Amino acid sequence: MSHKKLSQYKGKLTPAEAAAGINRARHNAKRLAADAGRLLAIDRYPSALELAILSIEESGKISILRSLVLARSEDDVKTAWREYRSHTSKNRLWPIIELVRKGARKLDDFVSLFCDQADHTLLLDQLKQIALYTDCLGDCHWSEPDQVIDKTGERVRLDQPPVSIGNDGDRGQEVVQRHDENQ
Repeated sequence: MSHKKLSQYKGKLTPAEAAAGINRARHNAKRLAADAGRLLAIDRYPSALELAILSIEESGKISILRSLVLARSEDDVKTAWREYRSHTSKNRLWPIIELVRKGARKLDDFVSLFCDQADHTLLLDQLKQIALYTDCLGDCHWSEPDQVIDKTGERVRLDQPPVSIGNDGDRGQEVVQRHDENQ
């Protein structure tokens, strides 16, 4: 049996196409977060972390889909689709809640999220890897998800739901194309 690789769309999106993608990403992010919460409740910390991170990444698609509607050039479109399919590009905003808790209120307080030298996107991607796979790290140290991810906070803090999706003021409303696309 012959299997073909899935063909990935790489063009510009209309507002209706972007709205459909945003709704699917939002629904999937909520599903992943709910599943992460269920796993957290039964002390399956590595799997809960993995699904929470996937939920964050799925949520990160929303702004990228909006940018595809506004893309002005083929390079903008190409860049946006590369970001859409990049794990680290989609998890750029995950520390935002912690920044707000620590007092961030002005735009300048959030610059660290977008700095080229910021390592928080790589950190989350690495957490995702160690939550899912065994690996040989450092000076031949074997990692195993159950031994690396725990509830105590000594390694990775998971005593609270790791992600909250859909509580951003949108009240869970579907995204729809506006009839007047020029506004």
